[in-house]
Amino acid sequence: MDPQLYGILLTIAAGLLVVAFLITVWRIIVGPNSLDRLVGMDGLVAMFQCALATYICWTLNTTVVSAMLVVALLGFISTVSVTRFRKRDPQ
Repeated sequence: MDPQLYGILLTIAAGLLVVAFLITVWRIIVGPNSLDRLVGMDGLVAMFQCALATYICWTLNTTVVSAMLVVALLGFISTVSVTRFRKRDPQ
């Protein structure tokens, strides 16, 4: 693949990730109840994993893979634990 095209595609992917981060942070801040905020946080963790994958593709440095694994495990465990012990919001 042409290196210039590869760089352009990665720049577009990074720009879309930034837009997705901003939209998700807005959902976390504005979310009408705690479940919306929880889904937003779960999406934020998934997007952070995508951002790390984009960084790996950009730099061709695979030392971040262990950090991706830790983020994935912590995101899963935190989502499961919060949904397990979540109380209903006042209506």
